[in-house]
Amino acid sequence: MPKTLADIKKSLDSNLGKRLMLKANGGRRKTIERSGVLAETYPSVFVVQLDQEENAFERVSYSYADVLTETVQLTFDDEATGSLSFSQQ
Repeated sequence: MPKTLADIKKSLDSNLGKRLMLKANGGRRKTIERSGVLAETYPSVFVVQLDQEENAFERVSYSYADVLTETVQLTFDDEATGSLSFSQQ
């Protein structure tokens, strides 16, 4: 797992446009699981375009600090190797 916010941003920049599975802490022992595509990265946040069949809204954004603190866990689907995990599990 990357150790700094800059490393996380660099890793996400290289995975733009790829499908991913997102696990986020929803509070009060609730875990939210969503799937979509990594749409954009900005200096302090990244945006995930969600699958419309499964979700009521189109996009969600999280900060790189959420990934660093493991509040958000990302798993990228890679066609060649199966899946590429981006979190400690």
